Amino acid sequence: MKQETKCLHAGYSPKNGEPRALPIYQSTTFKYDSTTHIGKLFDLTAAGHFYSRLSNPTVEAVENKIAALEGGIAAMCTSSGQAASFTALATIMKAGDHFISTATIYGGTVNLFAVTMKRFGIECTFVDADASEEEIQKAFRPNTKAVFGETLANPAVTVCDIEKLAAIAHKNGVPLIIDNTFPTPILCRPIEFGADIVIHSTTKYMDGHALCVGGVIVDSGKFDWTNGKFPEFTEPDESYHGTIYSKAFGPAAFIVKARVQLMRDLGMTPAANSAFLLNLGLETLAVRMPQYSRNGQKAAEFLSKHPKIESISYPGLESDKYHALAKKYLPNGCAGVMSVVIKGGRDGAARFLDAFQLATQCVHVADIRTCALHPATSTHRQLTDEQLVAAGIPQGLVRISIGLENIDDIIADLTQALEKV
Repeated sequence: MKQETKCLHAGYSPKNGEPRALPIYQSTTFKYDSTTHIGKLFDLTAAGHFYSRLSNPTVEAVENKIAALEGGIAAMCTSSGQAASFTALATIMKAGDHFISTATIYGGTVNLFAVTMKRFGIECTFVDADASEEEIQKAFRPNTKAVFGETLANPAVTVCDIEKLAAIAHKNGVPLIIDNTFPTPILCRPIEFGADIVIHSTTKYMDGHALCVGGVIVDSGKFDWTNGKFPEFTEPDESYHGTIYSKAFGPAAFIVKARVQLMRDLGMTPAANSAFLLNLGLETLAVRMPQYSRNGQKAAEFLSKHPKIESISYPGLESDKYHALAKKYLPNGCAGVMSVVIKGGRDGAARFLDAFQLATQCVHVADIRTCALHPATSTHRQLTDEQLVAAGIPQGLVRISIGLENIDDIIADLTQALEKV
Protein backbone atom coordinates (compact mmCIF):
# COMPACT_ATOMS: atom_id res chain seq x y z
CA MET A 1 0.00 0.00 0.00
CA LYS A 2 1.05 3.59 -0.62
CA GLN A 3 1.24 6.01 2.31
CA GLU A 4 -2.21 7.55 1.65
CA THR A 5 -3.76 4.08 1.76
CA LYS A 6 -1.83 3.03 4.86
CA CYS A 7 -3.18 6.08 6.71
CA LEU A 8 -6.67 4.72 6.20
CA HIS A 9 -6.26 0.94 6.20
CA ALA A 10 -3.07 -0.14 7.99
CA GLY A 11 -3.26 -1.50 11.53
CA TYR A 12 -6.92 -2.49 11.65
CA SER A 13 -8.71 -4.87 9.30
CA PRO A 14 -12.27 -5.65 10.42
CA LYS A 15 -13.51 -9.18 9.87
CA ASN A 16 -16.94 -10.13 8.64
CA GLY A 17 -19.60 -8.25 10.61
CA GLU A 18 -17.09 -6.29 12.73
CA PRO A 19 -17.10 -2.48 13.11
CA ARG A 20 -15.71 -0.60 10.11
CA ALA A 21 -14.22 2.13 12.32
CA LEU A 22 -11.54 1.26 14.85
CA PRO A 23 -13.35 0.48 18.15
CA ILE A 24 -12.32 1.93 21.50
CA TYR A 25 -11.51 -1.02 23.75
CA GLN A 26 -12.17 0.84 26.99
CA SER A 27 -11.06 -1.93 29.30
CA THR A 28 -8.06 -2.47 31.54
CA THR A 29 -8.45 -6.23 31.52
CA PHE A 30 -9.30 -9.16 29.25
CA LYS A 31 -10.99 -12.50 29.95
CA TYR A 32 -9.39 -15.88 29.31
CA ASP A 33 -10.63 -19.41 29.88
CA SER A 34 -7.57 -21.07 31.40
CA THR A 35 -4.51 -20.45 33.51
CA THR A 36 -2.51 -22.17 30.78
CA HIS A 37 -3.44 -19.53 28.22
CA ILE A 38 -2.71 -16.65 30.61
CA GLY A 39 0.63 -18.28 31.41
CA LYS A 40 1.50 -18.32 27.71
CA LEU A 41 0.66 -14.62 27.48
CA PHE A 42 3.05 -13.85 30.33
CA ASP A 43 5.70 -16.07 28.74
CA LEU A 44 5.25 -14.13 25.49
CA THR A 45 4.62 -17.35 23.60
CA ALA A 46 1.02 -16.48 22.69
CA ALA A 47 -0.36 -13.31 21.16
CA GLY A 48 -2.98 -11.32 23.04
CA HIS A 49 -3.66 -8.71 25.67
CA PHE A 50 -3.89 -9.26 29.41
CA TYR A 51 -3.56 -5.78 30.91
CA SER A 52 -3.83 -2.40 29.20
CA ARG A 53 -0.70 -1.02 30.85
CA LEU A 54 1.25 -3.29 28.50
CA SER A 55 -1.05 -3.50 25.49
CA ASN A 56 -4.58 -2.79 24.34
CA PRO A 57 -6.31 -3.65 21.05
CA THR A 58 -7.07 -0.01 20.14
CA VAL A 59 -3.55 1.09 20.95
CA GLU A 60 -2.07 -1.89 19.11
CA ALA A 61 -3.93 -1.02 15.92
CA VAL A 62 -2.48 2.49 15.99
CA GLU A 63 1.01 1.13 16.74
CA ASN A 64 0.77 -1.17 13.72
CA LYS A 65 -0.38 1.69 11.50
CA ILE A 66 2.52 3.95 12.52
CA ALA A 67 5.03 1.11 12.11
CA ALA A 68 3.71 0.53 8.59
CA LEU A 69 3.95 4.24 7.77
CA GLU A 70 7.56 4.47 9.02
CA GLY A 71 8.63 1.17 7.48
CA GLY A 72 9.49 -0.35 10.85
CA ILE A 73 9.05 -3.87 12.21
CA ALA A 74 6.91 -2.77 15.17
CA ALA A 75 5.98 0.23 17.31
CA MET A 76 5.00 1.06 20.88
CA CYS A 77 2.86 4.04 21.81
CA THR A 78 3.60 6.02 24.96
CA SER A 79 1.78 8.66 26.97
CA SER A 80 3.91 11.52 25.54
CA GLY A 81 6.76 12.33 23.20
CA GLN A 82 9.05 12.87 26.18
CA ALA A 83 8.19 9.38 27.41
CA ALA A 84 9.08 8.03 23.96
CA SER A 85 12.48 9.76 24.04
CA PHE A 86 13.28 8.51 27.53
CA THR A 87 12.06 4.97 26.92
CA ALA A 88 13.93 4.57 23.65
CA LEU A 89 17.19 5.43 25.42
CA ALA A 90 16.50 3.71 28.74
CA THR A 91 15.76 0.44 26.94
CA ILE A 92 19.39 0.23 25.84
CA MET A 93 21.18 2.15 28.61
CA LYS A 94 21.89 1.99 32.33
CA ALA A 95 23.70 4.07 34.95
CA GLY A 96 27.26 4.69 33.82
CA ASP A 97 26.40 4.77 30.12
CA HIS A 98 26.75 7.69 27.74
CA PHE A 99 25.07 8.87 24.54
CA ILE A 100 25.48 11.65 22.01
CA SER A 101 22.80 14.09 20.87
CA THR A 102 22.75 16.92 18.39
CA ALA A 103 22.44 20.27 20.19
CA THR A 104 19.58 21.64 18.08
CA ILE A 105 16.71 19.69 19.62
CA TYR A 106 13.55 20.49 21.53
CA GLY A 107 14.22 22.35 24.80
CA GLY A 108 12.31 19.84 26.91
CA THR A 109 14.45 17.07 25.47
CA VAL A 110 17.61 19.05 26.26
CA ASN A 111 16.49 19.22 29.87
CA LEU A 112 15.62 15.51 29.91
CA PHE A 113 19.05 14.58 28.55
CA ALA A 114 21.21 17.11 30.41
CA VAL A 115 19.51 17.11 33.82
CA THR A 116 17.06 14.28 34.51
CA MET A 117 18.94 11.44 32.82
CA LYS A 118 22.17 12.68 34.35
CA ARG A 119 20.55 12.21 37.76
CA PHE A 120 20.02 8.58 36.75
CA GLY A 121 23.72 8.23 35.95
CA ILE A 122 23.33 8.45 32.17
CA GLU A 123 25.40 11.21 30.59
CA CYS A 124 24.79 13.04 27.32
CA THR A 125 27.27 14.96 25.18
CA PHE A 126 25.74 17.53 22.83
CA VAL A 127 27.42 18.04 19.47
CA ASP A 128 27.00 20.40 16.54
CA ALA A 129 24.96 18.45 13.98
CA ASP A 130 26.76 20.32 11.20
CA ALA A 131 30.20 19.30 12.44
CA SER A 132 32.30 16.88 10.42
CA GLU A 133 32.31 13.17 11.11
CA GLU A 134 35.80 13.60 12.54
CA GLU A 135 34.62 16.22 15.03
CA ILE A 136 31.58 14.18 16.10
CA GLN A 137 33.78 11.10 16.48
CA LYS A 138 35.68 12.89 19.24
CA ALA A 139 32.54 12.80 21.40
CA PHE A 140 32.41 8.99 21.46
CA ARG A 141 33.54 7.07 24.51
CA PRO A 142 33.88 3.36 25.24
CA ASN A 143 30.52 3.52 27.09
CA THR A 144 28.63 5.43 24.36
CA LYS A 145 25.43 3.53 23.53
CA ALA A 146 23.45 5.71 21.09
CA VAL A 147 23.28 8.80 18.87
CA PHE A 148 20.16 11.01 18.89
CA GLY A 149 18.90 13.72 16.53
CA GLU A 150 15.78 15.42 15.16
CA THR A 151 14.94 15.33 11.45
CA LEU A 152 13.64 18.90 11.65
CA ALA A 153 14.78 20.50 14.88
CA ASN A 154 12.30 22.24 17.16
CA PRO A 155 12.42 25.26 17.07
CA ALA A 156 15.64 25.92 15.14
CA VAL A 157 14.17 24.17 12.05
CA THR A 158 17.58 22.80 11.09
CA VAL A 159 17.70 19.66 8.94
CA CYS A 160 19.59 16.67 10.31
CA ASP A 161 21.94 14.83 7.96
CA ILE A 162 20.57 11.43 8.90
CA GLU A 163 22.90 9.42 6.65
CA LYS A 164 25.96 11.11 8.14
CA LEU A 165 24.86 10.42 11.71
CA ALA A 166 23.87 6.85 10.82
CA ALA A 167 27.28 6.18 9.31
CA ILE A 168 29.18 7.40 12.34
CA ALA A 169 26.82 5.68 14.80
CA HIS A 170 27.13 2.36 13.01
CA LYS A 171 30.90 2.75 12.72
CA ASN A 172 30.90 2.83 16.52
CA GLY A 173 28.45 -0.05 16.86
CA VAL A 174 25.56 1.97 18.30
CA PRO A 175 22.04 2.76 17.02
CA LEU A 176 20.84 6.06 15.62
CA ILE A 177 17.61 7.34 17.20
CA ILE A 178 15.77 10.00 15.18
CA ASP A 179 12.89 12.17 16.35
CA ASN A 180 10.74 12.52 13.21
CA THR A 181 7.91 14.55 14.78
CA PHE A 182 7.76 17.50 12.36
CA PRO A 183 8.12 15.73 8.99
CA THR A 184 6.07 12.65 9.97
CA PRO A 185 6.55 9.59 7.73
CA ILE A 186 4.63 11.40 4.99
CA LEU A 187 7.53 13.79 4.35
CA CYS A 188 10.49 11.71 5.55
CA ARG A 189 11.11 8.09 6.55
CA PRO A 190 14.40 8.12 8.51
CA ILE A 191 14.75 4.32 8.49
CA GLU A 192 15.34 4.50 4.74
CA PHE A 193 18.36 6.74 5.45
CA GLY A 194 19.88 4.51 8.13
CA ALA A 195 18.03 5.37 11.36
CA ASP A 196 17.52 2.37 13.64
CA ILE A 197 14.83 3.75 15.95
CA VAL A 198 12.33 6.50 15.15
CA ILE A 199 10.30 8.37 17.73
CA HIS A 200 7.50 10.92 17.53
CA SER A 201 5.57 13.24 19.71
CA THR A 202 2.24 12.19 18.24
CA THR A 203 0.78 15.26 19.97
CA LYS A 204 1.88 17.29 16.94
CA TYR A 205 1.08 16.67 13.27
CA MET A 206 0.06 13.02 13.74
CA ASP A 207 -2.77 14.07 16.05
CA GLY A 208 -3.14 17.41 14.29
CA HIS A 209 -6.13 18.61 16.25
CA ALA A 210 -4.46 19.33 19.60
CA LEU A 211 -6.71 16.79 21.29
CA CYS A 212 -4.36 14.45 23.14
CA VAL A 213 -0.75 14.15 24.22
CA GLY A 214 1.11 11.07 23.06
CA GLY A 215 4.30 9.55 21.75
CA VAL A 216 5.49 6.51 19.81
CA ILE A 217 8.68 4.49 19.31
CA VAL A 218 9.22 2.65 16.02
CA ASP A 219 11.78 -0.14 15.77
CA SER A 220 13.38 -0.64 12.35
CA GLY A 221 14.34 -4.20 13.26
CA LYS A 222 17.66 -3.67 11.49
CA PHE A 223 20.15 -2.99 14.28
CA ASP A 224 22.40 -5.84 15.44
CA TRP A 225 22.01 -5.95 19.21
CA THR A 226 24.37 -8.95 19.38
CA ASN A 227 27.49 -6.94 18.45
CA GLY A 228 28.85 -7.19 22.00
CA LYS A 229 27.99 -3.68 23.22
CA PHE A 230 24.51 -4.56 24.51
CA PRO A 231 24.64 -7.53 26.90
CA GLU A 232 21.11 -6.70 28.12
CA PHE A 233 19.88 -8.14 24.82
CA THR A 234 22.06 -11.23 24.74
CA GLU A 235 22.05 -12.28 28.39
CA PRO A 236 19.09 -13.61 30.40
CA ASP A 237 16.72 -11.01 31.84
CA GLU A 238 16.09 -12.30 35.35
CA SER A 239 13.17 -9.88 35.72
CA TYR A 240 11.37 -11.66 32.88
CA HIS A 241 11.81 -15.44 33.20
CA GLY A 242 15.42 -15.32 32.04
CA THR A 243 14.36 -14.24 28.56
CA ILE A 244 17.18 -13.55 26.11
CA TYR A 245 15.62 -10.94 23.87
CA SER A 246 17.92 -11.30 20.87
CA LYS A 247 17.37 -15.05 20.84
CA ALA A 248 13.64 -15.10 21.55
CA PHE A 249 12.57 -12.17 19.37
CA GLY A 250 15.27 -11.65 16.78
CA PRO A 251 14.77 -8.39 14.84
CA ALA A 252 12.02 -7.29 17.27
CA ALA A 253 14.25 -7.63 20.36
CA PHE A 254 14.38 -3.89 21.06
CA ILE A 255 10.66 -3.11 20.93
CA VAL A 256 9.72 -6.20 22.95
CA LYS A 257 12.28 -5.29 25.61
CA ALA A 258 10.94 -1.73 25.70
CA ARG A 259 7.44 -3.04 26.34
CA VAL A 260 8.02 -5.84 28.84
CA GLN A 261 10.68 -3.95 30.82
CA LEU A 262 10.14 -0.20 30.57
CA MET A 263 6.41 -0.05 29.92
CA ARG A 264 5.87 -2.73 32.54
CA ASP A 265 7.88 -0.89 35.19
CA LEU A 266 7.22 2.79 34.40
CA GLY A 267 3.72 2.58 32.95
CA MET A 268 3.78 5.52 30.50
CA THR A 269 0.63 4.01 29.01
CA PRO A 270 -1.55 5.75 26.41
CA ALA A 271 -5.30 5.52 26.99
CA ALA A 272 -7.41 3.62 24.49
CA ASN A 273 -9.49 6.74 23.86
CA SER A 274 -6.32 8.74 23.17
CA ALA A 275 -5.22 6.13 20.63
CA PHE A 276 -8.64 6.34 18.98
CA LEU A 277 -8.32 10.13 18.65
CA LEU A 278 -4.76 9.75 17.33
CA ASN A 279 -6.01 7.35 14.70
CA LEU A 280 -8.50 9.94 13.47
CA GLY A 281 -5.59 12.32 12.93
CA LEU A 282 -3.51 9.67 11.18
CA GLU A 283 -6.31 8.97 8.71
CA THR A 284 -5.92 12.46 7.22
CA LEU A 285 -2.15 12.82 7.70
CA ALA A 286 -1.26 12.18 4.06
CA VAL A 287 -3.71 14.87 2.98
CA ARG A 288 -2.71 17.43 5.61
CA MET A 289 1.09 17.30 5.39
CA PRO A 290 1.34 18.50 1.75
CA GLN A 291 -1.03 21.39 2.52
CA TYR A 292 0.94 22.41 5.60
CA SER A 293 4.01 22.44 3.37
CA ARG A 294 2.35 24.54 0.66
CA ASN A 295 1.06 27.08 3.17
CA GLY A 296 4.39 27.04 5.02
CA GLN A 297 6.34 27.71 1.84
CA LYS A 298 4.18 30.70 0.88
CA ALA A 299 4.26 32.16 4.39
CA ALA A 300 8.04 31.74 4.56
CA GLU A 301 8.52 33.45 1.22
CA PHE A 302 6.42 36.39 2.44
CA LEU A 303 8.25 36.71 5.76
CA SER A 304 11.69 36.38 4.17
CA LYS A 305 11.09 39.64 2.28
CA HIS A 306 9.57 41.66 5.14
CA PRO A 307 11.73 44.52 6.46
CA LYS A 308 10.89 43.80 10.12
CA ILE A 309 12.16 40.24 9.94
CA GLU A 310 15.83 39.96 10.85
CA SER A 311 16.13 36.36 9.68
CA ILE A 312 14.03 33.30 8.97
CA SER A 313 14.74 29.58 9.22
CA TYR A 314 12.70 27.46 6.85
CA PRO A 315 14.58 24.90 4.74
CA GLY A 316 12.09 25.20 1.89
CA LEU A 317 13.63 28.58 1.04
CA GLU A 318 16.48 28.46 -1.47
CA SER A 319 18.39 30.92 0.70
CA ASP A 320 18.19 28.67 3.76
CA LYS A 321 21.39 27.04 5.01
CA TYR A 322 19.70 23.63 5.03
CA HIS A 323 17.96 23.84 1.67
CA ALA A 324 20.25 21.25 0.07
CA LEU A 325 19.64 18.77 2.91
CA ALA A 326 15.92 19.48 2.68
CA LYS A 327 15.93 18.57 -1.01
CA LYS A 328 17.51 15.25 -0.05
CA TYR A 329 15.48 14.32 3.03
CA LEU A 330 12.30 16.37 2.52
CA PRO A 331 11.73 16.51 -1.25
CA ASN A 332 7.95 16.69 -0.87
CA GLY A 333 7.83 19.63 1.53
CA CYS A 334 9.15 20.98 4.82
CA ALA A 335 5.86 21.07 6.80
CA GLY A 336 4.57 24.31 8.29
CA VAL A 337 6.91 25.14 11.16
CA MET A 338 9.39 28.00 10.83
CA SER A 339 11.41 30.23 13.09
CA VAL A 340 11.70 33.97 12.53
CA VAL A 341 13.84 36.47 14.38
CA ILE A 342 11.92 39.70 14.85
CA LYS A 343 13.84 42.97 14.83
CA GLY A 344 13.81 44.45 18.32
CA GLY A 345 14.71 41.31 20.28
CA ARG A 346 12.38 40.16 23.05
CA ASP A 347 10.31 43.36 22.93
CA GLY A 348 9.81 43.10 19.18
CA ALA A 349 8.83 39.44 19.48
CA ALA A 350 6.31 40.24 22.22
CA ARG A 351 4.69 43.03 20.19
CA PHE A 352 4.42 40.74 17.18
CA LEU A 353 2.86 37.86 19.13
CA ASP A 354 0.46 40.03 21.12
CA ALA A 355 -0.93 41.56 17.91
CA PHE A 356 -2.17 38.30 16.35
CA GLN A 357 -5.88 38.18 15.53
CA LEU A 358 -6.16 34.89 13.61
CA ALA A 359 -3.14 32.97 14.82
CA THR A 360 -3.15 31.61 18.35
CA GLN A 361 -0.40 32.32 20.86
CA CYS A 362 -0.15 29.00 22.67
CA VAL A 363 2.30 26.39 23.93
CA HIS A 364 1.82 24.08 21.00
CA VAL A 365 3.01 23.50 17.46
CA ALA A 366 2.07 21.49 14.36
CA ASP A 367 -1.65 22.05 14.68
CA ILE A 368 -4.41 22.44 12.08
CA ARG A 369 -4.64 26.08 13.20
CA THR A 370 -1.84 28.61 12.87
CA CYS A 371 -0.12 29.19 16.20
CA ALA A 372 3.03 30.89 17.45
CA LEU A 373 5.29 30.96 20.49
CA HIS A 374 8.34 32.75 21.94
CA PRO A 375 10.61 29.79 22.89
CA ALA A 376 13.12 31.78 24.98
CA THR A 377 10.43 32.64 27.54
CA SER A 378 8.35 29.44 27.30
CA THR A 379 9.40 26.01 26.00
CA HIS A 380 13.12 26.78 26.38
CA ARG A 381 12.80 28.98 29.46
CA GLN A 382 14.93 26.63 31.57
CA LEU A 383 17.94 26.99 29.28
CA THR A 384 20.78 29.38 30.03
CA ASP A 385 21.69 32.10 27.51
CA GLU A 386 24.60 29.92 26.41
CA GLN A 387 22.33 26.90 25.91
CA LEU A 388 19.86 29.05 23.96
CA VAL A 389 22.64 30.07 21.59
CA ALA A 390 23.77 26.43 21.23
CA ALA A 391 20.19 25.41 20.44
CA GLY A 392 19.96 28.13 17.80
CA ILE A 393 17.44 30.29 19.68
CA PRO A 394 18.06 34.08 19.67
CA GLN A 395 16.09 36.27 22.10
CA GLY A 396 13.86 37.61 19.31
CA LEU A 397 13.08 34.22 17.81
CA VAL A 398 9.42 33.34 17.31
CA ARG A 399 8.33 29.85 16.29
CA ILE A 400 5.41 29.99 13.89
CA SER A 401 3.38 26.93 12.98
CA ILE A 402 1.41 27.59 9.83
CA GLY A 403 -1.95 25.85 9.82
CA LEU A 404 -4.57 24.90 7.26
CA GLU A 405 -6.42 28.21 7.04
CA ASN A 406 -6.51 29.97 3.69
CA ILE A 407 -3.01 31.27 3.07
CA ASP A 408 -4.29 34.75 2.20
CA ASP A 409 -5.86 35.03 5.65
CA ILE A 410 -2.66 33.79 7.31
CA ILE A 411 -0.51 36.33 5.47
CA ALA A 412 -2.99 39.13 6.25
CA ASP A 413 -2.67 38.33 9.97
CA LEU A 414 1.13 38.22 9.77
CA THR A 415 1.08 41.57 7.96
CA GLN A 416 -1.00 43.41 10.54
CA ALA A 417 0.95 41.87 13.44
CA LEU A 418 4.27 43.02 11.97
CA GLU A 419 2.88 46.54 11.68
CA LYS A 420 2.83 46.65 15.51
CA VAL A 421 6.56 45.92 15.77
